[in-house]
Amino acid sequence: MTARTRPTRTLTVTAVAALLALTAACSNKAEDGGGDEKQSAGGIKTGQGISGKTIDLGVLTDMTGVYATLGKSVTQAQQLYVKQVNADGGICGYQLKLTVRDHGYDPQKAVAGYTELSPKVLGFTQFIGSPFVAAVEKRIDTDKALVLPQAWSSNLLGSPYVRIIGSTYDIETINAIDFLMKEKGLKKGDKLGHVYFEGDYGESALKGSKFMAKEAGLTVVEQKIKPTDNDMTAQVAALKKAGVDAIVISAGPRQAASLVGVAAAAKLMVPVIGNNSAYSPQLLGTQAAPALLANYYVASPSLPIGADTPEAKKLVDDYKKAYPEDGLDNGVVAGWTAAGVFGEALKKACESKDLTRESVDKALLSLNGYDMGFGVDQNFTDPKAPSSYKSVILQPDKAAVGGLKVLQQPVEAAQAKTYAQSAG
Repeated sequence: MTARTRPTRTLTVTAVAALLALTAACSNKAEDGGGDEKQSAGGIKTGQGISGKTIDLGVLTDMTGVYATLGKSVTQAQQLYVKQVNADGGICGYQLKLTVRDHGYDPQKAVAGYTELSPKVLGFTQFIGSPFVAAVEKRIDTDKALVLPQAWSSNLLGSPYVRIIGSTYDIETINAIDFLMKEKGLKKGDKLGHVYFEGDYGESALKGSKFMAKEAGLTVVEQKIKPTDNDMTAQVAALKKAGVDAIVISAGPRQAASLVGVAAAAKLMVPVIGNNSAYSPQLLGTQAAPALLANYYVASPSLPIGADTPEAKKLVDDYKKAYPEDGLDNGVVAGWTAAGVFGEALKKACESKDLTRESVDKALLSLNGYDMGFGVDQNFTDPKAPSSYKSVILQPDKAAVGGLKVLQQPVEAAQAKTYAQSAG
């Protein structure tokens, strides 16, 4: 399977399938995909999610589960964006409103949250969790409500209504392994460990490592885990016994900290690189900090929050003023970028005097070369492709804003191009 293939999926969380059957009847209003179209006094065509002079946008986040830190940052960044846009007069004369639901990375809550909000909102600026987005993807296609997920599974490609911002996990993993080979001594004939979450996220990343292994002459040693697995002792023991020369981790921050810390204690001194979801700066306050600083790297779809750009510096200042009690991390970048992309689509739809769901979706598909100031141009014109094939390589750093410094500017590995071209 390739980066642009949209496969048939078997959901790994059985509760999702059961809940879909129970809740499908609750979403009849949304399923017409259009309903309630009307004309405003200013000649703007509107529909679902717009009432009076307000555009309601949905947020399905994780404030209490495995990605609680990320979810909080993403959500607050989007709330900051909405506050600033509204203070400047809104978009097309309308004020933006975010309706937030915390699913706690629970499949039942995630699907129930979508069922509740889909009939009420114009679209979603956030939906954390690749498996949960996948669970309702067919309904999203019917509802035609634009979703910008904080999820990077290649399995989500293909829908004009679910648009990933940045490189997908498979592409990101290829770029990460390319870094290990060029900068950290990994070479043909070596063994590459890969610790990954079961489900769409981990399996998407694994596709990238398997492709890269075939291209570069590596052997992949797999270790599949669950989001509830926080102690990586058994995985480290298995990888050490296998004699791996480097490790990729496609999991959450807790799992990454445990893996790197346990590996250091076990004298498994090999470089470890994580996908963008496998780090938070809070880890630098844990016992794993010395090991993370010495031997951990992160692949990211964009420059970090501490980037040396005018847009990043302004966002840092604005976020600190709005949330002085909270730290900065790359969730701020992800949230701000997604809100900005949705806002840009709204502005383009406004130019056509049409703020219906279909018009906003069409407007997003016209965006090419869009950058919120974090170093990577995004192209949304092809639903079968990610908006970018580039990754930035980062390293934990206590002195850096957001706890990450840039080791390698945005780059697309030659193998990533081959992977994409193999789609035909």
